Amino acid sequence: MDLPIVYHPDYVAPLPEGHRFPMAKFRQLYELLLADGVAQKEQFHLPSRPPQEFIELVHTREYVQAYCHGTLDAKAQRRIGLPWSSSLVNRTCVAVGGTILTAQLALKYGLACNTAGGTHHAFPSYGSGFCIFNDLAIASRVLQKLCLVQKILIVDLDVHQGDGTAFIFQEDDSVFTFSMHCEVNFPGTKQKSDLDVSLPVGMEDDAYLQTLAEYLPDLLSKVKPDLVLYDAGVDPHAGDRLGKLALTDAGIYRREMQVLSTCLAAGYRVACVIGGGYADDLKSLVYRHSLVHRAASEVYRQYRL
Repeated sequence: MDLPIVYHPDYVAPLPEGHRFPMAKFRQLYELLLADGVAQKEQFHLPSRPPQEFIELVHTREYVQAYCHGTLDAKAQRRIGLPWSSSLVNRTCVAVGGTILTAQLALKYGLACNTAGGTHHAFPSYGSGFCIFNDLAIASRVLQKLCLVQKILIVDLDVHQGDGTAFIFQEDDSVFTFSMHCEVNFPGTKQKSDLDVSLPVGMEDDAYLQTLAEYLPDLLSKVKPDLVLYDAGVDPHAGDRLGKLALTDAGIYRREMQVLSTCLAAGYRVACVIGGGYADDLKSLVYRHSLVHRAASEVYRQYRL
């Protein structure tokens, strides 16, 4: 058995020419994993669109219906930053289904990776920062509702604070939110995660990885989660347009190996999503996103999962 990876062709929806969200990266990531021999077609699992009641475990019915039917007001649409279309609605929901499936596969096999996900700026009643529905939160709630898990640890290493996720679970001891992000970056107003680690602008590989090592092993011992949801955003990279940190490709790969090895060595299952990443050079960006799948494949073999 090889590492389970989740992908759907509908992870890509049309956007206007020149839009700054790199929508094409999802298909290109799938193609790169195949071209480089990181994965074979048989490893990929196809998600389905979840029922609306799953999305409403986190988001208000009014917001879900307004978004899905295209009746959100212009201000709410601008806050999301993506122009509405029926294909984008489908893409959004299928990607949420992808994270739910990734989490289920991780529970079964010990480790699994999505090729999308990490929409951590979505709040219960509105979307923000290219995030419409919060896949991390929805997957957590679905797994709990299905009695597959009780305790979840969300490890969010996107360069931006997981503010929506923090807000959703701020009064909930069953989901522990850990966000390690650049202190001077979007969102302007931070929420309170269970653990926030704010990093200075320009932090490089070694300092970043040492900081992570100070927190992650102790967190696992403290929380003892049934599942770790890992948001492997690559926007801490030095070449990211929206990042402000200074990690290299090697640093990102070391981070993925560190997170996955630390969790699996301690006996914790991990579901990975790719999180944010923004660069003018799409090819370089897609390679960065592939690093979590490369590391996960290596760790999966090492631990003979």
